[in-house]
Amino acid sequence: MIKGRFCLIPALVLLCILLLSTDFLQVEAQSCNPSGKVRGTKPPPGQCNTENNSDCCKEGKMYNIYKCSPPISSHTKAILTINSFQKGGDGGGPSECDNQYHNDNTPVVALSTGWFNHESRCLKNITITGNGRNVVAMVVDECDSTMGCDSDHDYQPPCPNNIVDASKAVWKALGVPQSQWGGLDIVWSDA
Repeated sequence: MIKGRFCLIPALVLLCILLLSTDFLQVEAQSCNPSGKVRGTKPPPGQCNTENNSDCCKEGKMYNIYKCSPPISSHTKAILTINSFQKGGDGGGPSECDNQYHNDNTPVVALSTGWFNHESRCLKNITITGNGRNVVAMVVDECDSTMGCDSDHDYQPPCPNNIVDASKAVWKALGVPQSQWGGLDIVWSDA
């Protein structure tokens, strides 16, 4: 009997250590910390489109960049921002997924880099819940969290890592008054 107890105690201690280290690794895997910074540059005159109250980079300011986004679940928390995907809009060039521009009356979105996941969500639908309503929108672009403050990014700062950047059609479908467009706490999921 004594020999069995001595074998059981080390086994329980080892099991506890394994469980604790698994919990630590799980918490560590869920974090998404900045992967660096980019220095803001002053945009050339007329080169930063401020449609939809877009920010322009400030010369010398340091902006966080991210290669990751928070973990995805069936109800991933995010911030909804507004973007024009039309030619000449504040979104800059054509959408990354299809190299096309999209009418502001079409429900389309750009996702932060980690959620965009190397184009794996391109042309797929997501469901956005906010303001007590749901809307389905197609992912057509990346809201780049890894770079910014250059001509490719319309001299705008890098995108935070928790953004769903949406067309006007998405905001309208959610019933948000136009005076409140710009930043809304939402949840989203793959449709």
